[in-house]
Amino acid sequence: MDWHDIFATRMDRMKASEIRELLKLLEQPDIISFAGGIPDPALFPAQAFRDAMSDALSPERQATALQYSVSEGYAPLRDWIAGQMAKIGVPCDRDNILITSGSQQALDYLGKLMLSPNDTALVGWPTYLGALGAFNAYEPNFDRLDPGSNRTAEDYAQTAKANGGRVKFAYASVDFANPTGRTLDRTARENILDLADRLDIAVIEDAAYQALRYDGDPIPPMLALEIARKGSIEDCRTLYCGSFSKTLAPGLRLGWVCAAQDVIGRLVLMKQASDLHTATLNQIAVAEVAAQGFDAHTANLREVYAARRDAMLAALETYMPEGVTWTKPEGGMFIWLTLPRDMDGATLLEQAVKHQRVAFVPGQAFFADRSGANALRLSFSLADDAQIAEGIKRLGAAIRAV
Repeated sequence: MDWHDIFATRMDRMKASEIRELLKLLEQPDIISFAGGIPDPALFPAQAFRDAMSDALSPERQATALQYSVSEGYAPLRDWIAGQMAKIGVPCDRDNILITSGSQQALDYLGKLMLSPNDTALVGWPTYLGALGAFNAYEPNFDRLDPGSNRTAEDYAQTAKANGGRVKFAYASVDFANPTGRTLDRTARENILDLADRLDIAVIEDAAYQALRYDGDPIPPMLALEIARKGSIEDCRTLYCGSFSKTLAPGLRLGWVCAAQDVIGRLVLMKQASDLHTATLNQIAVAEVAAQGFDAHTANLREVYAARRDAMLAALETYMPEGVTWTKPEGGMFIWLTLPRDMDGATLLEQAVKHQRVAFVPGQAFFADRSGANALRLSFSLADDAQIAEGIKRLGAAIRAV
């Protein structure tokens, strides 16, 4: 049987995640890996989750925790999220919140909601690999979102029309972006909103790292800026995607979308047709843990991760050869290296793993057109200071050797 003749055409566009494959290297104890954007498990609030799960499974509560639930999500958790959104300038209520199985599911749903084959998604160059994978299944074209460029809305629209569709949304990770660690300033955020208004498209704001700011002053989310313009979330085109994966625990797979109720209602229909609802027990546990100590926990994360970022930046200054440059993020988990123009990150990775036993993610994975060969992403969240110093030293040696 030739399965290829039966598969949908979208399968030709779906490729294995290069990061997922690289994570297998973590099983080799002699490799220092800066590849995955993985929280440090030593920082998980494990005891708080044990207590919360134990309480949720008590005789009085177990029927709720182990039963089917509503597709929108556990009401106390949605209420807590709405309270957090209000703190960052997004007044809303639980009906503006949908709980998803990680923010990755949110991206998949939003791609399914808006993209028809040959439509255009505006994304960063580079951008989050998981977003490219989620959107790619719906057979779009990708165009470069550059809020600082001179391209007009008409330019974007004409390019999309020539490709057989229309622009549907702009996707941006505005705080400490994966993979670059860069943050869009307020002007850039306002420019994206202006472009979206002129094109009459949605804006997907990926806020996975917003709670992990180490330096500088917070910048309002795009959804908050749009509410300030229009008065109500119900009149906004921005769809805010949040996540507990980088703050509390990725294994519980909990994220959310905050948006106008009309959009949330459509996403609920997708949830009902997909996995019915996100795991009830996980939602109850996260609601308990978040309510009891989210602010204190994230403050500790910021202290630890900021020190590791500083250690990596210092090591890069010490060990990188001339011709290599890197970003200096104000938060998040990533630093983006740009190599000399004639170097290839994939070739470097092969040699670095083989000879120096150090790993990273080559830059091409983050570009819709597979450019960016002379770049790579480093994550500092999982390694301690000694591993960071040794790993960057090895990386410098690998770059010199290549």
